Amino acid sequence: MKVSKAQAAENRQGILDAAARLYRERGLTGVGVADITRDAGLTHGGLYRHFESKDALVREACARAFDWSIAPLDGHTPNASVADRIQSYLSPQHRDAPGSGCPAAALAVDAARAGGELSQVFADGIERNIQRFAQLLADSEPAAPAGTAPQDADEATAAAAAATRRAHAMQVLATMVGGLVLARATAAAQPGLSEEILTTLQDQLIQWLEAPSAEGR
Repeated sequence: MKVSKAQAAENRQGILDAAARLYRERGLTGVGVADITRDAGLTHGGLYRHFESKDALVREACARAFDWSIAPLDGHTPNASVADRIQSYLSPQHRDAPGSGCPAAALAVDAARAGGELSQVFADGIERNIQRFAQLLADSEPAAPAGTAPQDADEATAAAAAATRRAHAMQVLATMVGGLVLARATAAAQPGLSEEILTTLQDQLIQWLEAPSAEGR
């Protein structure tokens, strides 16, 4: 039976959604094509009508996974504060739900081993996350009063501030990703340690960002 274009598009999206979730749950080597198509409610052969190869599916599914956002994890609104997002990311809920969470924490090691085009997918996704978080930091800063400095000085100051926010975004995101990986690795054997990692990093990051001297780092 011939499938309509709309149904074909829906099937393709179903495969991508299933793959993006299963890869984050089990890793890239822990999921087969049959697992993905079964989860999507399709036949094994149907996958190759939508993707030229499994590698192509992996790349698209990982790119799809980077559409994930920190904010919805605990029901926060898109305007959640920096502290809200840190708490949401470093939470037991996120730790225990890798399939619907951050792809960097779930798959960065797999991407590093794969290299090539998949590494580029992760580089693009991580760069977007850095830019988003840097913008969030910018949005959380109090508005500066109108100055009287020359325009070139204003531009230099703005560029320096943007570079500082980018560095802070990298530091916070890397700490959160690493902390989540450690919390997941220890959760089964030592749940108390896992919880300690999450709460300690939450507190440390929020205190660091809210300290009066933060802008001068």
